[in-house]
Amino acid sequence: MGGKRKDFASTTDVQGTEEGGEQKVKKKKKEKLAADGLLPSTIKNKEKRSAVHAKLKQQKRLEKRKRAKAREAAEQRALELGEEPPPRKIPRTIENTRELDETICKPDDEELFAANDVDEFSSILKQDRTPKILITTCRFNSTRGPAFISDLLSVIPNAHYFKRGTYDLKKIVEYAENKEFTSVIVVHTNRREPDALLIIALPDGPTAHFKLSKLLLRKDIKNHGNPTSHKPELVLNNFTTRLGHRIGRLIQSLFPQDPNFHGRRVVTFHNQRDFVFFRHHRYIFETKESKQAASSGKKSKDNNDEKSEQKLIARLQECGPRFTLKLISLQHGTFDSKGGEYEWVHKPEMDTSRRRFFL
Repeated sequence: MGGKRKDFASTTDVQGTEEGGEQKVKKKKKEKLAADGLLPSTIKNKEKRSAVHAKLKQQKRLEKRKRAKAREAAEQRALELGEEPPPRKIPRTIENTRELDETICKPDDEELFAANDVDEFSSILKQDRTPKILITTCRFNSTRGPAFISDLLSVIPNAHYFKRGTYDLKKIVEYAENKEFTSVIVVHTNRREPDALLIIALPDGPTAHFKLSKLLLRKDIKNHGNPTSHKPELVLNNFTTRLGHRIGRLIQSLFPQDPNFHGRRVVTFHNQRDFVFFRHHRYIFETKESKQAASSGKKSKDNNDEKSEQKLIARLQECGPRFTLKLISLQHGTFDSKGGEYEWVHKPEMDTSRRRFFL
């Protein structure tokens, strides 16, 4: 038994030298606890196991508190000496540990900028054409569908609603092309609830199919604001890959490129882990007076040594609606369910890793 223990310890030492410093320390602590019989998973008695677990948790809490105090003391010492404080450790998140993707756009990618000048959205983004949007529904509509569309009409300038009726989507696309519309948005409903968005860029595509979830209409948002008729500012955040860049330009082509900053309206599409969060806000800048003591010392009864400083603060008010989009497919050209070519399609086998993102 003694020889086996030595072999096990030697193999773990070799593995520890290959891994990082922090992982090596954690591994040695676990081996020490297992050797002493203090690892909760090795104890069969439930009461003893819970007691050991509570003891280990308390020890971890004390160690964390000691590290925080030591870090604060080092920062205070560096400030007193006029030196730079020690760098803080960056926490590991799913975003900063994502899998390496070769399609991530770089700021010096000349091929990407050259493709932007000749793609389907270049005429709108260069302001050669004015965005004109046609919004319609699926054939079997519900009560929340028109309410959601009325909110969209207040968000997207120069958008027009047309009833679907019994027309095929291809005929609607042909009608929109003849009337010089630049995009078609189809709101799909299921069980009286909007559950999908179809965005078709005209005249050459592409067609993006999004899953719609967590919809909250303007009337359901507490203390919501009423938007004005000014052209909104557009914020696109975290569309980093080639596919995400293409989706961002598709969304950008829905809005005019000359916003009215006096209206103080902002529309945000924030991509996080391939979920695109939509928000619509009004903002205002205000000056706020803050009182500060002129001399640090004992406070007098009259307290006449205070100075008032004005600070500029920004306040937000949500106008709604609020929803989340998830890209299902991106089709080349306009809508064609039978013979269309797809640029990208989401498949279940793509979700095998939590750190793999496509937008």
